Amino acid sequence: MTSKKRSRIKAVVVAAAALAVVAAGLGVAHAATRPAPVTPQAATWAPPPANAGFDYQIGSPYQPPAGVKVVSRDYTAAVAAGLYNICYVNAFQTQADAAAKRWWETNHPSVLLRDSKGKPVVDPDWNEYLLDFSTAAKRAELTQVVGGWISTCASKGFQGVEPDNLDSYSRSGGRLKKADALAYAASLAAYAHGKKLAIGQKNTADLSAAESRTAGFDFAVAEECGEWDECDAYTSTYGNNVVVIEYTANGFGKACKQFGSRLSIVLRDVDVTAPGSGTYKFKTC
Repeated sequence: MTSKKRSRIKAVVVAAAALAVVAAGLGVAHAATRPAPVTPQAATWAPPPANAGFDYQIGSPYQPPAGVKVVSRDYTAAVAAGLYNICYVNAFQTQADAAAKRWWETNHPSVLLRDSKGKPVVDPDWNEYLLDFSTAAKRAELTQVVGGWISTCASKGFQGVEPDNLDSYSRSGGRLKKADALAYAASLAAYAHGKKLAIGQKNTADLSAAESRTAGFDFAVAEECGEWDECDAYTSTYGNNVVVIEYTANGFGKACKQFGSRLSIVLRDVDVTAPGSGTYKFKTC
């Protein structure tokens, strides 16, 4: 998100998948003006189908509801058979749990962004350490780590990847630059494409079409763009290749009214829980 309220939801990925992350993941070292596609002519990857039934399951995987054709899940989860699967990875920040932070501090301390006292810079909303991608060497090290997760996505059969916290530079107190974030994103995109995965721009509605091309993104994953009237910022770059997650009835209603015939839109509960949780919510346009 670019303003008002940050609503990036990871929910129980932090709690339920924390140990799996450490053991399995961290151990692996308007549309008429849409720009021309940036993928190579012989690309072997494809974005999610447009205007398809979509479910956001990064908190807890479960049997997708009838009509769902696209699902997003954490990279530690299995794919949903027969669907287009988007793989969630937290690429620009650590997870919030102590085990994940400790792993980074032990194995890759040089890529933790630090303040003037040498302490890790913390995202105030999510209690996650920011990763430092300010130099080519740091970006290469991070790409090796996150690339391991992307390789896991590919080996499991995911078709796309969703690297979260692209906008961490906006929370860095000026220590990180957008240009460096785009350079790191481009490195991840090249890695993903090498594994035959499409890669999505996660939020960050203020990116220009040129910046999105620089990063090499193929589609967008937009949280609450209906709520904050930002969906057209994504469609102007990606056309109908945008998946939307709303967490309020107001945002969902606006997104469906304006883009329901074009985009993949879902209403979820903010904790992205599974059916039976008591707070589970799922609705499509």
